[in-house]
Amino acid sequence: MAGAIASRMSFSSLKRKQPKTFTVRIVTMDAEMEFNCEMKWKGKDLFDLVCRTLGLRETWFFGLQYTIKDTVAWLKMDKKVLDHDVSKEEPVTFHFLAKFYPENAEEELVQEITQHLFFLQVKKQILDEKIYCPPEASVLLASYAVQAKYGDYDPSVHKRGFLAQEELLPKRVINLYQMTPEMWEERITAWYAEHRGRARDEAEMEYLKIAQDLEMYGVNYFAIRNKKGTELLLGVDALGLHIYDPENRLTPKISFPWNEIRNISYSDKEFTIKPLDKKIDVFKFNSSKLRVNKLILQLCIGNHDLFMRRRKADSLEVQQMKAQAREEKARKQMERQRLAREKQMREEAERTRDELERRLLQMKEEATMANEALMRSEETADLLAEKAQITEEEAKLLAQKAAEAEQEMQRIKATAIRTEEEKRLMEQKVLEAEVLALKMAEESERRAKEADQLKQDLQEAREAERRAKQKLLEISTKPTYPPMNPIPASLPPDIPSFNLIGDSLSFDFKDTDMKRLSMEIEKEKVEYMEKSKHLQEQLNELKTEIEALKLKERETALDILHSENADRGGTNSKHNTIKKLTLQSAKSRVAFFEEL
Repeated sequence: MAGAIASRMSFSSLKRKQPKTFTVRIVTMDAEMEFNCEMKWKGKDLFDLVCRTLGLRETWFFGLQYTIKDTVAWLKMDKKVLDHDVSKEEPVTFHFLAKFYPENAEEELVQEITQHLFFLQVKKQILDEKIYCPPEASVLLASYAVQAKYGDYDPSVHKRGFLAQEELLPKRVINLYQMTPEMWEERITAWYAEHRGRARDEAEMEYLKIAQDLEMYGVNYFAIRNKKGTELLLGVDALGLHIYDPENRLTPKISFPWNEIRNISYSDKEFTIKPLDKKIDVFKFNSSKLRVNKLILQLCIGNHDLFMRRRKADSLEVQQMKAQAREEKARKQMERQRLAREKQMREEAERTRDELERRLLQMKEEATMANEALMRSEETADLLAEKAQITEEEAKLLAQKAAEAEQEMQRIKATAIRTEEEKRLMEQKVLEAEVLALKMAEESERRAKEADQLKQDLQEAREAERRAKQKLLEISTKPTYPPMNPIPASLPPDIPSFNLIGDSLSFDFKDTDMKRLSMEIEKEKVEYMEKSKHLQEQLNELKTEIEALKLKERETALDILHSENADRGGTNSKHNTIKKLTLQSAKSRVAFFEEL
């Protein structure tokens, strides 16, 4: 009895110790995950669990996003998950997204998983038209997206229509031109074919390098009013704060980089910006909602911290990550080079095999023809021999008959007939015998010549037979495969196997390897500059080509603004545009903002 009571107490005690949990669903750009979270967990506990699950170390770019009514919000790291204004219906859903964007994706994004998540998010924003992208640039970006998904272009695999089910271009671009899906696919594929050799991570990085120069990339827009009550848009991004006309989200009217801002605060709906230069008065603006103010402040603080962090020496963790990334990149590059060499050698082996098979087939045909010629020669020789024998026998017979005729003539002459009639008849018979003997002699001579000719033909036939047998012997004894260059032993079994001479490849990185890699990187930079120039020319060609198919009446306001900017020569990068806007003094820009 006492034991049963103790057992129940122990069970109830264990039951009380088990923490209460709730289910959370995390939606990333390409997957969904569910976790059981403890009720006491803070935002950081859940965020760290997601990052560990993804293998993500560059956590400072990302956050967990949720929606309150019609406003976007981010999970706070120091606040309990369930203390946020989130739905209490399980599973509680959060979206794992990039909250802050890098200034330069190639320099700042180290991990491949980080690059991939950014690529997916930026691609979706472009397709959803949250980032404006010109038509010709959207075709180029689509080609890199195809390279990332399908690998190198292979005309035997990637046939017409293979992109029919892919969403690659914004609907705005498709509707703007009188072009069929096949025409768009043809232009995307033409660029896709030029990306041969790029791995998935490289294609995704090329996509981001182009996308980061788009005017709306990485900008969060908020409706604000200045002191005069003018409706404006505040843009917050990695470079600073920008003020836009509500009708033009492409080109800011004023910009304040983060290095000019000392402090940002808000009270109720009023925001206060304190410039770094204390001689300059603070400037203020009003936002629409208190909840929006909290989001603006979060984005400002986070972007400012990252802005300052980029301008300091990398932390030990980042240095380690970059070193690992460089080593991994070098290893992958060497692996790709090894695979490319093996592929080239395999293709050479296949070409050599095909050539050998062709030559073997040709030699077999020659041997067959030689055999047939030999058989014909043998048959001809046999016939000629038989004919020569018959002719020789006929010549002997004719010679014998000629001799008998000669004897008969001599006999007739010896038996002279005394009467005139017998004499005349005898002369006539002698004449006929002489004619017959002459004919027999001529026929015998002709037959003898014919026999000599047949003997000569027989001799030539025997010589032809000898030559045919010699040719057949040469073909049968000739080596089938000529010497070849060494081929790796790892080729498929249907390809002739050859030994690889030399040491096996090593993946240890020596000084010479790193120096060679540095030289290759420098070479790639030069090639990239040349390719960029070529790429801009291609973009201009495509723009000119499809301009005639544009439906002007379907142009959006952003299309018109972009065309006007291009006509004015405003095709420089986003960074250059911001730099031009900050040439004026901060004081004059503050005054301009308040007078808008």
